[in-house]
Amino acid sequence: MKKSIRIGDGVAEFFGTYDGNIKYLESLLKVQIHIDGENNLTIDGEDEHVQLVERLVEDYAQLRTEGVRFSNGDLKSIMRIISEDTSQSLRGVVSSSKSLQAGKRNVAPKTLNQKLYIEAIEKHDMVFGIGPAGTGKTYLAVSMAVRALLEKKISRIVLTRPAVEAGERLGFLPGTLQEKIDPYLKPLYDALYDMLDVERVDRNVERGVIEIAPIAFMRGRTLNDSFVILDEAQNTTTEQMKMFLTRIGYGSKAVITGDITQIDLPIGKMSGLIEARNVISGVEGIWFIYFNERDVVRHPLVQRIVRAYESYSAQNTARQESLQFGQDAAST
Repeated sequence: MKKSIRIGDGVAEFFGTYDGNIKYLESLLKVQIHIDGENNLTIDGEDEHVQLVERLVEDYAQLRTEGVRFSNGDLKSIMRIISEDTSQSLRGVVSSSKSLQAGKRNVAPKTLNQKLYIEAIEKHDMVFGIGPAGTGKTYLAVSMAVRALLEKKISRIVLTRPAVEAGERLGFLPGTLQEKIDPYLKPLYDALYDMLDVERVDRNVERGVIEIAPIAFMRGRTLNDSFVILDEAQNTTTEQMKMFLTRIGYGSKAVITGDITQIDLPIGKMSGLIEARNVISGVEGIWFIYFNERDVVRHPLVQRIVRAYESYSAQNTARQESLQFGQDAAST
Protein backbone atom coordinates (compact mmCIF):
# COMPACT_ATOMS: atom_id res chain seq x y z
CA MET A 1 0.00 0.00 0.00
CA LYS A 2 1.24 3.48 -0.85
CA LYS A 3 -0.35 6.62 0.51
CA SER A 4 0.45 10.34 0.37
CA ILE A 5 -0.65 12.74 3.08
CA ARG A 6 -0.35 16.50 3.35
CA ILE A 7 1.50 17.77 6.41
CA GLY A 8 1.64 21.15 8.08
CA ASP A 9 4.77 23.18 8.81
CA GLY A 10 4.77 22.28 12.53
CA VAL A 11 4.96 18.58 11.74
CA ALA A 12 8.43 19.00 10.25
CA GLU A 13 9.85 18.57 13.76
CA PHE A 14 8.38 15.05 13.71
CA PHE A 15 11.09 14.10 11.21
CA GLY A 16 13.94 14.75 13.64
CA THR A 17 17.48 15.95 12.96
CA TYR A 18 18.57 14.78 9.51
CA ASP A 19 15.26 12.87 9.34
CA GLY A 20 16.49 10.65 12.18
CA ASN A 21 13.00 9.92 13.50
CA ILE A 22 11.75 8.97 10.04
CA LYS A 23 14.66 6.55 9.55
CA TYR A 24 14.01 5.05 12.98
CA LEU A 25 10.31 4.62 12.18
CA GLU A 26 11.20 2.97 8.86
CA SER A 27 13.42 0.46 10.67
CA LEU A 28 10.73 -0.33 13.25
CA LEU A 29 7.82 -0.80 10.85
CA LYS A 30 9.58 -1.86 7.63
CA VAL A 31 8.02 0.98 5.65
CA GLN A 32 9.49 3.51 3.26
CA ILE A 33 8.75 7.17 3.93
CA HIS A 34 9.53 9.97 1.47
CA ILE A 35 9.11 13.71 1.91
CA ASP A 36 8.94 16.08 -1.01
CA GLY A 37 9.46 19.82 -1.01
CA GLU A 38 5.72 20.58 -1.00
CA ASN A 39 4.99 19.11 2.43
CA ASN A 40 3.74 15.80 1.07
CA LEU A 41 4.60 12.63 2.94
CA THR A 42 4.49 9.36 0.98
CA ILE A 43 4.35 6.09 2.95
CA ASP A 44 4.87 2.72 1.30
CA GLY A 45 4.50 -0.63 3.04
CA GLU A 46 1.97 -3.04 4.53
CA ASP A 47 -1.52 -1.58 4.95
CA GLU A 48 -1.48 -1.80 8.75
CA HIS A 49 1.89 -0.06 9.05
CA VAL A 50 1.05 2.65 6.52
CA GLN A 51 -2.13 3.45 8.45
CA LEU A 52 -0.15 3.43 11.71
CA VAL A 53 2.33 6.02 10.38
CA GLU A 54 -0.58 8.14 9.13
CA ARG A 55 -2.20 8.04 12.60
CA LEU A 56 1.13 8.92 14.20
CA VAL A 57 1.56 12.01 12.03
CA GLU A 58 -2.04 13.10 12.55
CA ASP A 59 -1.85 12.64 16.34
CA TYR A 60 1.48 14.46 16.45
CA ALA A 61 0.07 17.45 14.55
CA GLN A 62 -2.97 17.62 16.83
CA LEU A 63 -0.93 17.29 20.03
CA ARG A 64 1.40 20.05 18.82
CA THR A 65 -1.57 22.41 18.46
CA GLU A 66 -2.53 21.52 22.04
CA GLY A 67 0.89 22.59 23.26
CA VAL A 68 2.46 19.16 23.76
CA ARG A 69 6.19 19.13 22.99
CA PHE A 70 8.45 16.13 22.41
CA SER A 71 12.19 15.62 22.52
CA ASN A 72 13.64 13.30 19.88
CA GLY A 73 14.33 10.76 22.61
CA ASP A 74 10.74 10.87 23.89
CA LEU A 75 9.32 10.52 20.40
CA LYS A 76 11.54 7.54 19.55
CA SER A 77 10.56 5.81 22.79
CA ILE A 78 6.87 6.27 21.96
CA MET A 79 7.44 5.07 18.39
CA ARG A 80 9.03 1.94 19.80
CA ILE A 81 6.13 1.31 22.19
CA ILE A 82 3.58 1.72 19.39
CA SER A 83 5.56 -0.54 17.02
CA GLU A 84 5.42 -3.30 19.65
CA ASP A 85 1.66 -2.90 20.15
CA THR A 86 -0.04 -1.40 17.10
CA SER A 87 -3.31 -1.00 19.02
CA GLN A 88 -1.61 1.86 20.87
CA SER A 89 -1.79 5.44 19.63
CA LEU A 90 0.49 8.43 20.12
CA ARG A 91 -2.22 10.27 22.06
CA GLY A 92 -2.97 7.20 24.18
CA VAL A 93 0.67 6.60 25.07
CA VAL A 94 1.24 10.28 25.89
CA SER A 95 -1.83 10.44 28.15
CA SER A 96 -0.96 7.23 30.01
CA SER A 97 2.82 7.65 30.09
CA LYS A 98 3.30 11.02 31.68
CA SER A 99 6.79 11.37 33.10
CA LEU A 100 7.06 10.30 36.71
CA GLN A 101 8.32 13.14 38.85
CA ALA A 102 10.63 11.13 41.09
CA GLY A 103 12.45 13.77 43.10
CA LYS A 104 14.86 15.61 40.80
CA ARG A 105 14.24 13.18 37.92
CA ASN A 106 11.50 12.97 35.32
CA VAL A 107 11.28 9.25 34.56
CA ALA A 108 9.31 7.99 31.55
CA PRO A 109 8.91 4.46 30.12
CA LYS A 110 10.99 3.84 27.01
CA THR A 111 9.45 0.52 25.91
CA LEU A 112 6.03 -1.09 25.95
CA ASN A 113 6.98 -3.48 28.76
CA GLN A 114 8.27 -0.59 30.85
CA LYS A 115 4.93 1.16 30.33
CA LEU A 116 3.04 -2.00 31.36
CA TYR A 117 5.35 -2.38 34.37
CA ILE A 118 4.63 1.13 35.64
CA GLU A 119 0.89 0.64 35.11
CA ALA A 120 1.02 -2.70 36.96
CA ILE A 121 2.82 -1.12 39.93
CA GLU A 122 0.20 1.64 40.06
CA LYS A 123 -2.70 -0.83 40.01
CA HIS A 124 -1.47 -3.83 42.00
CA ASP A 125 -0.03 -4.30 45.48
CA MET A 126 2.52 -6.92 44.42
CA VAL A 127 4.35 -6.92 41.09
CA PHE A 128 7.18 -9.11 39.81
CA GLY A 129 9.51 -7.69 37.15
CA ILE A 130 11.55 -10.48 35.55
CA GLY A 131 14.10 -10.00 32.78
CA PRO A 132 17.69 -9.21 31.84
CA ALA A 133 19.86 -6.47 33.26
CA GLY A 134 19.49 -3.00 31.79
CA THR A 135 15.71 -3.16 31.30
CA GLY A 136 14.94 -0.64 34.05
CA LYS A 137 13.31 -3.09 36.47
CA THR A 138 14.97 -1.70 39.59
CA TYR A 139 15.30 1.93 38.52
CA LEU A 140 11.62 2.26 37.62
CA ALA A 141 10.55 0.52 40.83
CA VAL A 142 12.70 2.89 42.92
CA SER A 143 11.32 5.88 41.01
CA MET A 144 7.76 4.75 41.77
CA ALA A 145 8.70 4.32 45.43
CA VAL A 146 10.24 7.81 45.61
CA ARG A 147 7.19 9.34 43.98
CA ALA A 148 4.86 7.53 46.39
CA LEU A 149 6.93 8.78 49.35
CA LEU A 150 7.02 12.39 48.15
CA GLU A 151 3.27 12.29 47.51
CA LYS A 152 2.81 10.89 51.04
CA LYS A 153 1.04 7.78 49.76
CA ILE A 154 3.35 5.69 51.96
CA SER A 155 5.47 6.56 54.98
CA ARG A 156 8.54 4.43 54.30
CA ILE A 157 10.63 2.90 51.52
CA VAL A 158 12.27 -0.46 52.20
CA LEU A 159 14.88 -1.67 49.71
CA THR A 160 16.40 -5.12 50.10
CA ARG A 161 18.46 -7.68 48.23
CA PRO A 162 20.20 -10.94 49.12
CA ALA A 163 23.88 -10.71 50.05
CA VAL A 164 24.53 -14.02 48.35
CA GLU A 165 28.25 -13.46 47.94
CA ALA A 166 28.59 -13.44 51.72
CA GLY A 167 26.12 -16.25 52.14
CA GLU A 168 24.13 -13.82 54.33
CA ARG A 169 26.69 -14.53 57.08
CA LEU A 170 27.57 -10.87 57.47
CA GLY A 171 28.66 -11.27 61.08
CA PHE A 172 31.86 -12.96 59.95
CA LEU A 173 32.94 -10.01 57.80
CA PRO A 174 35.15 -7.23 59.20
CA GLY A 175 33.84 -3.73 59.86
CA THR A 176 30.65 -2.14 61.19
CA LEU A 177 27.26 -3.42 60.08
CA GLN A 178 26.89 -0.53 57.61
CA GLU A 179 30.36 -1.16 56.17
CA LYS A 180 29.53 -4.85 55.76
CA ILE A 181 26.27 -4.42 53.90
CA ASP A 182 26.95 -1.30 51.79
CA PRO A 183 28.85 -3.08 48.98
CA TYR A 184 25.87 -5.38 48.36
CA LEU A 185 23.36 -2.55 48.41
CA LYS A 186 25.26 0.10 46.42
CA PRO A 187 23.07 -0.25 43.25
CA LEU A 188 20.03 0.69 45.34
CA TYR A 189 21.83 3.71 46.80
CA ASP A 190 22.89 4.73 43.28
CA ALA A 191 19.26 4.74 42.10
CA LEU A 192 18.15 6.82 45.09
CA TYR A 193 21.02 9.30 44.72
CA ASP A 194 20.01 9.77 41.08
CA MET A 195 16.55 10.94 42.18
CA LEU A 196 17.17 12.67 45.50
CA ASP A 197 20.03 14.74 46.87
CA VAL A 198 22.63 12.70 48.73
CA GLU A 199 21.97 14.69 51.92
CA ARG A 200 18.23 14.04 51.66
CA VAL A 201 18.74 10.30 51.14
CA ASP A 202 21.18 10.06 54.07
CA ARG A 203 18.86 12.09 56.31
CA ASN A 204 15.91 9.84 55.48
CA VAL A 205 18.03 6.75 56.05
CA GLU A 206 18.99 8.08 59.50
CA ARG A 207 15.32 8.74 60.32
CA GLY A 208 14.25 5.30 59.11
CA VAL A 209 12.10 6.75 56.32
CA ILE A 210 14.31 4.94 53.82
CA GLU A 211 15.66 1.56 54.87
CA ILE A 212 18.19 -0.40 52.82
CA ALA A 213 19.16 -3.81 54.17
CA PRO A 214 19.91 -7.42 53.18
CA ILE A 215 16.89 -9.70 53.05
CA ALA A 216 18.06 -11.57 56.16
CA PHE A 217 17.10 -8.45 58.14
CA MET A 218 13.45 -8.74 57.06
CA ARG A 219 12.79 -11.84 59.16
CA GLY A 220 10.15 -11.52 61.87
CA ARG A 221 8.87 -8.12 60.70
CA THR A 222 5.59 -6.80 59.32
CA LEU A 223 5.99 -3.91 56.87
CA ASN A 224 2.95 -1.62 57.00
CA ASP A 225 2.40 1.56 54.97
CA SER A 226 5.60 0.87 53.02
CA PHE A 227 6.84 0.59 49.46
CA VAL A 228 9.05 -2.52 49.56
CA ILE A 229 11.43 -3.52 46.75
CA LEU A 230 13.26 -6.84 46.63
CA ASP A 231 16.06 -6.58 44.08
CA GLU A 232 18.15 -9.44 42.64
CA ALA A 233 15.39 -11.80 43.74
CA GLN A 234 16.78 -14.64 41.63
CA ASN A 235 19.42 -15.05 44.36
CA THR A 236 16.93 -15.60 47.17
CA THR A 237 16.41 -19.11 48.44
CA THR A 238 12.89 -20.50 48.47
CA GLU A 239 12.74 -19.93 52.24
CA GLN A 240 13.86 -16.31 51.91
CA MET A 241 11.32 -15.59 49.19
CA LYS A 242 8.43 -17.03 51.17
CA MET A 243 9.61 -15.10 54.23
CA PHE A 244 9.77 -11.84 52.24
CA LEU A 245 6.39 -12.25 50.57
CA THR A 246 4.71 -12.78 53.94
CA ARG A 247 6.23 -9.59 55.45
CA ILE A 248 3.90 -7.29 53.49
CA GLY A 249 1.42 -5.51 55.75
CA TYR A 250 -1.51 -3.10 55.43
CA GLY A 251 -1.17 -0.15 53.07
CA SER A 252 2.01 -1.56 51.52
CA LYS A 253 3.13 -2.27 48.00
CA ALA A 254 5.84 -4.76 47.00
CA VAL A 255 7.91 -4.99 43.82
CA ILE A 256 10.17 -7.99 43.25
CA THR A 257 12.78 -7.81 40.49
CA GLY A 258 15.23 -10.35 39.15
CA ASP A 259 16.93 -12.03 36.21
CA ILE A 260 16.50 -15.81 36.22
CA THR A 261 19.42 -16.21 33.81
CA GLN A 262 21.88 -14.83 36.39
CA ILE A 263 21.43 -17.03 39.45
CA ASP A 264 24.43 -17.09 41.80
CA LEU A 265 23.09 -19.57 44.34
CA PRO A 266 25.08 -22.73 45.08
CA ILE A 267 24.44 -25.62 42.69
CA GLY A 268 21.38 -27.55 43.78
CA LYS A 269 19.73 -24.58 45.50
CA MET A 270 16.36 -23.65 44.03
CA SER A 271 15.88 -19.96 43.26
CA GLY A 272 13.09 -18.42 45.28
CA LEU A 273 12.12 -16.28 42.29
CA ILE A 274 11.65 -19.29 40.02
CA GLU A 275 9.63 -21.11 42.65
CA ALA A 276 7.48 -18.03 43.31
CA ARG A 277 6.79 -17.71 39.59
CA ASN A 278 5.65 -21.33 39.50
CA VAL A 279 3.62 -21.21 42.71
CA ILE A 280 1.87 -17.82 42.86
CA SER A 281 1.66 -16.59 39.26
CA GLY A 282 -2.07 -17.34 39.26
CA VAL A 283 -2.84 -15.71 42.61
CA GLU A 284 -5.28 -12.80 42.36
CA GLY A 285 -3.69 -9.41 43.01
CA ILE A 286 -0.18 -10.48 42.01
CA TRP A 287 1.12 -9.33 38.63
CA PHE A 288 4.09 -10.54 36.58
CA ILE A 289 5.78 -8.43 33.90
CA TYR A 290 8.43 -10.10 31.72
CA PHE A 291 11.15 -8.07 30.02
CA ASN A 292 13.35 -9.17 27.12
CA GLU A 293 16.33 -7.90 25.13
CA ARG A 294 14.15 -5.33 23.33
CA ASP A 295 13.67 -3.57 26.68
CA VAL A 296 17.39 -3.11 27.31
CA VAL A 297 17.99 0.64 27.37
CA ARG A 298 21.76 0.60 27.70
CA HIS A 299 24.24 0.62 24.81
CA PRO A 300 22.76 -1.12 21.70
CA LEU A 301 25.51 -3.72 21.99
CA VAL A 302 23.98 -4.88 25.27
CA GLN A 303 20.78 -5.89 23.45
CA ARG A 304 22.76 -8.03 21.04
CA ILE A 305 24.81 -9.56 23.86
CA VAL A 306 21.65 -10.44 25.83
CA ARG A 307 20.08 -11.95 22.70
CA ALA A 308 23.19 -14.05 22.04
CA TYR A 309 23.28 -15.39 25.60
CA GLU A 310 19.54 -16.17 25.56
CA SER A 311 20.00 -18.09 22.29
CA TYR A 312 22.99 -19.97 23.69
CA SER A 313 21.09 -20.78 26.90
CA ALA A 314 18.10 -22.10 24.94
CA GLN A 315 20.35 -24.27 22.75
CA ASN A 316 22.25 -25.57 25.77
CA THR A 317 19.02 -26.45 27.57
CA ALA A 318 17.73 -28.30 24.49
CA ARG A 319 21.05 -30.16 24.18
CA GLN A 320 20.97 -31.22 27.84
CA GLU A 321 17.36 -32.40 27.52
CA SER A 322 18.30 -34.40 24.40
CA LEU A 323 21.23 -36.03 26.20
CA GLN A 324 19.04 -36.84 29.20
CA PHE A 325 16.40 -38.35 26.92
CA GLY A 326 19.10 -40.50 25.27
CA GLN A 327 20.40 -41.68 28.64
CA ASP A 328 16.88 -42.53 29.81
CA ALA A 329 16.18 -44.46 26.60
CA ALA A 330 19.45 -46.40 26.89
CA SER A 331 18.67 -47.45 30.44
CA THR A 332 15.27 -48.93 29.54
